[in-house]
Amino acid sequence: MSVVPFDQREGFIWMNGKLVDWQDAKLHVLSHGLHYASCVFEGERAYDGQIFKSIEHSERFKRSANLLDFEIPYSVEELDAAKQLVVAKNNHSNCYVRPVAWRGSEMMAVAAQNSTINTAIAVWPWPSMFDVNQKMKGIKLDIAEYRRPDPRTAPSGAKAAGLYMICTISKHRAERRGYADAMMLDWQGRVAECTGANIFFSIDGALHTPIADCFLDGITRQTIIELARRRGIEVVERRIMPEELAGFQECFICGTGAEVTPVSEIGPHKFTPGALSRGFVEDYSAEVKPKQKAA
Repeated sequence: MSVVPFDQREGFIWMNGKLVDWQDAKLHVLSHGLHYASCVFEGERAYDGQIFKSIEHSERFKRSANLLDFEIPYSVEELDAAKQLVVAKNNHSNCYVRPVAWRGSEMMAVAAQNSTINTAIAVWPWPSMFDVNQKMKGIKLDIAEYRRPDPRTAPSGAKAAGLYMICTISKHRAERRGYADAMMLDWQGRVAECTGANIFFSIDGALHTPIADCFLDGITRQTIIELARRRGIEVVERRIMPEELAGFQECFICGTGAEVTPVSEIGPHKFTPGALSRGFVEDYSAEVKPKQKAA
């Protein structure tokens, strides 16, 4: 089945404060964000027409821009309203939501303090990747060659476009080798995350996950920790070395795109998705559904 390129789709995109026809949402080839990666974005999902944790995503969107030394010229409330408008205008109930902000074309050099900050929001259909039974088979992960950088060398707390360059390279390599994704190590060789998702392991009923200090502390990751604590499951955030993988019983990744997806293999290490992983798949699915307001 052919896929319609993203620049040729139909619908509406919110751009710099107004709705424009999808195919008219363009930027110049000499935009600073394209050449110097002065660009931040968010990945969100709407379920039954409501964006999950929209406020948290908008707040992080603005923080990411601040870390790249620019200010998104819209408040959290304005961004939330614009996102819901785009979801409704495109008549989508379950979809992916992509806010993005970048420096424009007024300056073309490393320094670009006087460039206009552009902001856009697009949405498109994106169903859940798997049903529960498919998910429980688990996916296979490669181990990436590139590592997440030392936080003293990059703004690792930002969801910034430039930080995903090594993720794209690593995912391409993994897919060529027959894997679904790749697990990345940090600059000191410790377990970090996947190319677009955080990672959790279980042993003896407790969850273990790497400390998010050189990669994004995902909103889905935070949700999983909250769900675990509600269920009385211990969550241990710590340094995890690759040689420890053989001792874990279950593993799953989580993110806006992946939601909660169990893992059956990381390189030479095998895992058996079980009751704990299934519980988080189901709990997360219930959590993201819009709550009915009391009459």
